[in-house]
Order: sequence, then C-alpha cells, then structure tokens
Amino acid sequence: MEIVRAVTSDLPFIMSTERIPGYENFIGRWDESKHQIALADEGNAYFVARQGKDAVGFTIVEEWDSPKRVTHIKRVAVVHPNQGHGRRLVSGVLDAIFQQTNAHRIWLGVFPANLRAQHTYAAIGFQAEGIARGLVFNGSEFVDQMVMAILRPDWEAGRQSAPAR
Repeated sequence: MEIVRAVTSDLPFIMSTERIPGYENFIGRWDESKHQIALADEGNAYFVARQGKDAVGFTIVEEWDSPKRVTHIKRVAVVHPNQGHGRRLVSGVLDAIFQQTNAHRIWLGVFPANLRAQHTYAAIGFQAEGIARGLVFNGSEFVDQMVMAILRPDWEAGRQSAPAR
C-alpha cells in the first residue's frame, strides 16, 4: 500500500468515501467547498492510501506541524473495511507525522459505538484517555467521543519492537 498526500483531484474519491452508507454515524462528511478550503490550508494534511492504482482510503490531519506539537487526526475512512487498509493507512500517517513534523502527541476522537476503529487504533499504539462528553454536533444532537492518543516515545518504542516493514 502506498500512502501519499492528497491533491484536489482526490476530492471526488474522498467525498464518495465519506458518503458510504453508515459512515455518517462514524466519520462525518463535508461538502466540496469545505474540503477545498481545508486541503488548501497548510495547517492540514490530507492523505490517500492506494493499492495499485485504486484509492482505498483517506485521512485528514489537522494541526500539521503545529508549534504546540499536538496533531489531530480528524477523519479516517476506507472503502472496504476489515481488510487491514485502515490499520496500514493510520500507521503510515503516524509515520509521516512523526517523521515530517516535530509532533509529540497525536490524538483522535472515535465514537464509543465504533468498536472496530477503537480496536484498530489500539493495535497501532493509541491509548484510550476518556470520553469527551458532547464533543461533536451531528446535525441534530451533541454526541460523545472517546479520545485516544499516541505520544512520540510510544511510537518510537513500537517501531523498535516491530518487524521491518
């Protein structure tokens, strides 16, 4: 799998992936103008995972190279769950963040009902830190999110103990 920085021509793939039935309950979605603004913002980084010529997933990262050294993974989505694409995508994005920026902490929010994502993030090295009550407005109500994070020393220790990729 190849993980590359996304460009404007990747937006149709990103938007169609966000709109896979059921994803609205787990990842959210933006319209094209919101994506264009976010993609053009140097404080963000979009990544697309490709298997051969096919795009299989994407990630949106906020606070890219933040002076606070804290980076937020805003959104992760794959076209075909349960094939390991999400795990490889997030792992590759962690590598990119820690290798290309001075980040000390990477965090994300995951809905408590999204057990598959929680398992994936924990397997990569994220640790659950607690529930942020009413963190996300889903259009009709405020909902909770579990906060998970990984610190640079944890990532470095995991890379030393992991087999070569």
